[in-house]
This record gives sequence, structure tokens and C-alpha cells, in this order.
Amino acid sequence: MITKQDKNQVRKKRHARVRTKITGTAERPRLNVYRSNQHIYAQLIDDASGVTLASASTMEKGFDGATGNVEAAAKVGEAIAKRAAEKNVTNVVFDRGGYLYHGRVKALADAARENGLEF
Repeated sequence: MITKQDKNQVRKKRHARVRTKITGTAERPRLNVYRSNQHIYAQLIDDASGVTLASASTMEKGFDGATGNVEAAAKVGEAIAKRAAEKNVTNVVFDRGGYLYHGRVKALADAARENGLEF
């Protein structure tokens, strides 16, 4: 039986393996996704200078409704895409954080694409 800690350790190993291959630049930042049981977070990161350009999450003030479901993830994807547009960013590298591309992670990515981000 796999415990929750073991699943997270496997995810972290998978994420470290992926991170050796993808990096964000000022022209094409990395869209990083982190999800917990209750919330989901997204950041646009320029790895070359080590700066977070924009972020969005279900923890923000004014976020209403449930926070740990697909609809909430879609709202976060929409918000990060709008904040990226304000910074004149249209192309990003998607970093799913070692999570499967399914459910909340997929909903966030689809919403970001629908609102103008290309990856």
C-alpha cells in the first residue's frame, strides 16, 4: 500500500527529473503549478534571473467559492493568463510540478490557454 508521503516523494522525484530539462526565460517564463488538497497555485517564473513575474492562487483575497476543485483551478488559470498578458507574456513553458496532466492541473492549463497563453 502506498502512503501519501510515498506518493509525494515519487512526485518530487518526477518533478526534479523534469526540471533538469525545462527552464523559464524572460521571453518565455515557466508556468509552475502546485496543488495541495485544498488549494492550487500557479506562478510565472523567470529562472534566468530567479524572479517570479506573476502568481495566482485560490488563497488570494476575494477568491470566492470552493478552492479545491476543477472550477477553482480554471479560475486560477484564467487569472494567471490575465496577469501574464499585463506583463506582455504570451508564450510560456508549462511545468506541471510532477503531477499527472489530469483533473485540476489540466483545468488550469486549459483555462490559461483559452485566455491567451501559448504553450
